[in-house]
Amino acid sequence: MITPLMLTGRSTDHLVTLSGQHRLQFNATKAFLALQQQATKAGFKLMPASSFRDFNRQLAIWNGKFEGTRPVLDAQSQPIDIHALSDGERCIAILKWSALPGASRHHWGTEIDIYDPFRLPEGQSLQLEPWEYEDGGYFAELNEWLTENMSAYDFYRPFTHKESDIAYEPWHISYWPLSHEASLAYTPDILKSVLEEENIYGKQWLLANLDEIFARYIVLPE
Repeated sequence: MITPLMLTGRSTDHLVTLSGQHRLQFNATKAFLALQQQATKAGFKLMPASSFRDFNRQLAIWNGKFEGTRPVLDAQSQPIDIHALSDGERCIAILKWSALPGASRHHWGTEIDIYDPFRLPEGQSLQLEPWEYEDGGYFAELNEWLTENMSAYDFYRPFTHKESDIAYEPWHISYWPLSHEASLAYTPDILKSVLEEENIYGKQWLLANLDEIFARYIVLPE
């Protein structure tokens, strides 16, 4: 049973080690290792770029973007001048690419950002931007292979719906049996309690617009 503290990244009791510093829930770990083994047979080095992310890490990302010390991108992956925006405009701009602290799916231990380090050109750093995974990108073949094979291991991509307000993320895969359970357990009251308790920049606007935020950025089609 996943608890509110686990859902919001403020507990790690639901996690096991995947590799190195990467952690997931136990069944998600087993499924990813099986998918990884199959990818190896197909000629890919399937590796996690990100897995579990705790609340404090997500808070640093959010607050850094809100105050302008981290870049905020538009839908075309171009930088935005965050200082020219109101609090509400800043929040909406950030939510395009980054989840609210306490509302990130990466808190659940079911989500993985993937790449193939052997296909990353020498001297090139991983960007986790759509062009890397689309036709002509260095992960395009891996992306196509995942599309054809990941469902056999109960993975899917939650951020590829055209009707969503969240940016397209082909690198982000989710272990459906557990992420579906987590999504059903996550409620507006859980999000409200996090916003009230924690030092999240823009919280007054977020609390005033909680229902809209929850509908547009928390509840996703599956």
